[in-house]
Amino acid sequence: MYNSLFAEGRSLVVVNNIFPDEQKEQIQSNVIVLLVPLLCLLAFIIGFPANSLAFWVLLFRTKKLPSTILLINLTICDLMFLLVFPFRIVYHFRGNDWTFGESFCRIVIALFYGNMYGSMVCLALIAVDRYVAVVHPLGAKSFRNNRNLGCMSVLVWMVVATAAVPLLVSKQSYKIKEPPITTCHDAFPPDEQENFFLPYFIALFSIFFMLPLLVVVFSYVSVLRTLIGKGQHYAYAVRVIVLMLIVFVVCFLPSNILLLLHYLKSDFINNDLYVPYLISLSLSTFNSCIDPFILYYSSKNFRKRCNLKK
Repeated sequence: MYNSLFAEGRSLVVVNNIFPDEQKEQIQSNVIVLLVPLLCLLAFIIGFPANSLAFWVLLFRTKKLPSTILLINLTICDLMFLLVFPFRIVYHFRGNDWTFGESFCRIVIALFYGNMYGSMVCLALIAVDRYVAVVHPLGAKSFRNNRNLGCMSVLVWMVVATAAVPLLVSKQSYKIKEPPITTCHDAFPPDEQENFFLPYFIALFSIFFMLPLLVVVFSYVSVLRTLIGKGQHYAYAVRVIVLMLIVFVVCFLPSNILLLLHYLKSDFINNDLYVPYLISLSLSTFNSCIDPFILYYSSKNFRKRCNLKK
């Protein structure tokens, strides 16, 4: 996109199949059963038609340039998640009661994480492509070929698989006696908090969040400096930089930070951050609303085919 609205490490802990009173208040609070799904619903209402239009334009109206492959991959990442996202919205509106089965719970959670980290890597590769095209135009032709862009596409889906597979193969839904609900990636018995997930999420944060962010900043700052130095139009480059920073810093950074804080297991970090974490995850879903605009400002050909004002 996106992190799952429900990171393994940010789950509540169930003891004797019953939530403690404090946790029960959290999981049934108005913030969780009203605000979170309303934010997610808004993201879906904006993101699904925007990405559907972007996918149609890229597939049927845009010239099949090598760089188009990356744009299509980004749109597919968003659409795959958005297609199953309504089930998570229903889950929250029902008071966090999952009725769609364990297998589908795993799929939804895996697609959330796959979308988030896959999108970040894809945005970084789009930034690299623009960097080469503007800053090193003489080498752009040899770099921006079908083979290299194909390798980048494979890399994106390898990242999606890396983020998704551990969640696909582990149990995600649990029946709770009090309150009588079935949670999906929101509650785990204490023995399910496996040590594996600390290095797992640290690696995701370091490699698939911080590294892409640094690549995006370096690439577009270099692009902007080159355009200004040549006296060329740079308004679109500025807009892309702003939108990408919003995706990384506003949509993804808060939830990733809260996730890591949980795994550090300090005295301050406990279930008190469960509600803020879910809010931050619901905000992270808005990356799917911003990505189509990044496509628009990144590709002159895409803008032309959308028949919008240049």
